[in-house]
Amino acid sequence: MTITEQAPARVRTLSPALVLAGLLLVAGNLRAGITTVGPVLAELRDDLGLSSLTASALISLPLIAFAVVSPFAPALARRIGLERALGSGLAGLTAGLVLRSLPGRPLLWLGTALLGVAIAVLNVVLPALVKRDFPTRIGQVTGAYSAVQSVFAATAAGVAVPVAALTAAGWRLPLGMWAGLALIAIAVMLPQLSRRTTPPADVAGPARPAGRNPWRTALGWQVTAFMALQSTGYYILITWLPSIESAAGIGATAAGVHQLLLNGFGIAGSVACSALIARFRDQRFLGVMTPVLYGLATAGILLAPQYSAVWSSLAGIAGGCGIVLALSFFGLRTTHHTQAAALSGMAQSVGYLVAAAGPIVVGALHDATGSWTPALAGIIGLDVVLVVFGYLAGRRRVIG
Repeated sequence: MTITEQAPARVRTLSPALVLAGLLLVAGNLRAGITTVGPVLAELRDDLGLSSLTASALISLPLIAFAVVSPFAPALARRIGLERALGSGLAGLTAGLVLRSLPGRPLLWLGTALLGVAIAVLNVVLPALVKRDFPTRIGQVTGAYSAVQSVFAATAAGVAVPVAALTAAGWRLPLGMWAGLALIAIAVMLPQLSRRTTPPADVAGPARPAGRNPWRTALGWQVTAFMALQSTGYYILITWLPSIESAAGIGATAAGVHQLLLNGFGIAGSVACSALIARFRDQRFLGVMTPVLYGLATAGILLAPQYSAVWSSLAGIAGGCGIVLALSFFGLRTTHHTQAAALSGMAQSVGYLVAAAGPIVVGALHDATGSWTPALAGIIGLDVVLVVFGYLAGRRRVIG
């Protein structure tokens, strides 16, 4: 089976700077609406009377939407175009953010589900836009938008509680205010949304076959496995590191600092990886070193938790590098931006499904054993497997 796309009518060329600005603003919207919830979750639960299980389901709903919707996003992009798919995603995100901040428990669930669907579309389409518009700078642009995504995610989490205290609206204000950022992104992208354009700079020419369906290729599954396993390890640590450190006798304040280091060094890892991708002939070294660093950090947390500041920083670097590398593979291992969208949909659907299950499995393992040692040992084992897929996905080849 092949994937094909007709070339759009070409009217004018947009400035690469304008395209990049829109791309980065889209990236800023990918996680801000999600990371806002955690800091105000206790207030939200008290206000609405939600149980712990219901609150957990609310937090997991966007990840479930990512897994369900991602395989269908490439078809939407093929039908209406990359820019209009992004515009539709941003419009849906705006509506979801506003709806979930309005009174009424059904609107909270509806808005959260709509937010998840919208971000799933944005997640899948953005790497395809990078492939099409910046084919010679995939690693650098991916690293830049990943860093922007992380900065806005951290900012959203950091300001949620202070903003909630500003007005009587409480938690509803931080949950809805990021709709403004989505509207700004739509405004910057209006020149791309309003008419058909030729992509900037170094885009390939006329319509041609986009290549094989990645679902039916070994390389597609190797990239998908890398995406899934690196995401799983990172989500496990993000979710359970404070509890692991608490069990090791580390105070809540220090654990909070370590979470900050994990996120901050994640941004540094994203930037470093994007620079290194362009310097190597292929990505095998990065594909292997990323899980090695993550495995060392996990072993350090297990064997010497008193140095968790070091291990959190190392895990942050590995996590930042891992996500940039995984996202870059969507463009680097495909022949056409339509195929890149298909691989992105495949890898993110499977990846987020596995990643959503990871923290649940680890929590259940801890409950069954009363210790974090089996869970941490399991993460190290996962990293050993990830080394294999990092090497395979990092080879210089394309799906074809």
